[in-house]
Amino acid sequence: MMRRKAELWLWPVCALSLALGIAVGGWAIGRGFVEARSGDRVVSVKGLAERDVRSDLAVWPLRFVAAGDVLAEVRAEIERAEGAVRRFLADHALDGEAVRTASVEVTDMQARTWQSGPVASRFIVTMTLMVRTGDVDAVVGAEAEMGALLQAGVVLDSERGPQRPAYLFTRLVDLKEEMLALATTRAREAAVQFARASGSTVGPIKRAQQGVFQILPRDPVPGAAAEDQVAKTVRVVSTVDYVLLD
Repeated sequence: MMRRKAELWLWPVCALSLALGIAVGGWAIGRGFVEARSGDRVVSVKGLAERDVRSDLAVWPLRFVAAGDVLAEVRAEIERAEGAVRRFLADHALDGEAVRTASVEVTDMQARTWQSGPVASRFIVTMTLMVRTGDVDAVVGAEAEMGALLQAGVVLDSERGPQRPAYLFTRLVDLKEEMLALATTRAREAAVQFARASGSTVGPIKRAQQGVFQILPRDPVPGAAAEDQVAKTVRVVSTVDYVLLD
């Protein structure tokens, strides 16, 4: 009888202990979940930095052609054309080391195994003069007066596309540190705005991705490439993940 009374008395105690254990365990699991979620509270933001720059190098291949049935005459014609092109460039302060002979190609149309039937000219000689200079303005001026070469009887080879100068910017390394710092600053500003809206504060950087530097045409004309324009825009976008704190 006494043993049965003791057992009846222990039942409420065991039940209460079990309930407390479940409650404590649930609280611990819930707290662990919140902490895990807090540890994963990260905002990913992007920071943009741009700089307008001007090309510091111009590269301009000038290809011209002469054709005929007598090789000596064709050679004399290509030499005459070369002299005319060099004088034209010299008139625009483009001479000396800025101009060099890049290539001379001679094609014998009758020597081609797949050629059949008569040809208009047996020999075709193509010469390329390469202009490479930091005097970008001189190249701009010469390009604007290309008609003078046609008046001098120089036939430009357009078979490989338009003969335009390529305007390049080569001092990107001088801008990298400053632009990356600016991109990171702007990324943090975006993170701070987000944190304020969510009632949080910005913590340390969890992950950062520098991004790729791009050199773009300053004026986004359809079909225009960066090397077609003297004025350019350098752009970099950095992606930074910040930890958010309560």
